[in-house]
Amino acid sequence: MASEKESALAAVPSDSPTIFDKIINKEIPANIVYEDDKVLAFRDINPQAPTHILIIPKVKDGLSGISKAEEKHCEILGRLLYTAKLVAKQLGLEEGFRLVINDGPSGCQSVYHLHIHLLGGRQMNWPPG
Repeated sequence: MASEKESALAAVPSDSPTIFDKIINKEIPANIVYEDDKVLAFRDINPQAPTHILIIPKVKDGLSGISKAEEKHCEILGRLLYTAKLVAKQLGLEEGFRLVINDGPSGCQSVYHLHIHLLGGRQMNWPPG
C-alpha cells in the first residue's frame, strides 16, 4: 500500500467525481455513522486512530479542498464542523478528539473532495508528524 505522502503526490486535483461521490451515491459501501441531507460521516478504511471518521459535504460545489473555499461555502463549512461535534459525542469522545483537513499535495490531500478527519480514542500528540 502506498504511503500517505505517495498517495497525495499521485492524486490529481480536479472537480471530477471522486470515491466520496461513489460513497454518497451508495455505489460503493461505507460504514456510515451519520447522515443528513447535507453531510455524510463514515469510518476511514485506513484508520490512523482507534476512531477515524471522514466527514464530507454531499454536494461538492467546487469545494475540492479548503483552499477552494469561497464565501458561498460558509454554511456548509460550519455544518461540517458542527457535524464533527455531533459525531464525536455520538461515539463517546468526551475526553477530546482532533479534526484535520489536508489541503493540496504538500498537505497530503489524496481525495479532492473536501473532507474532515475526526480522530480520537487515544491521546493525540503535537506535533503530529
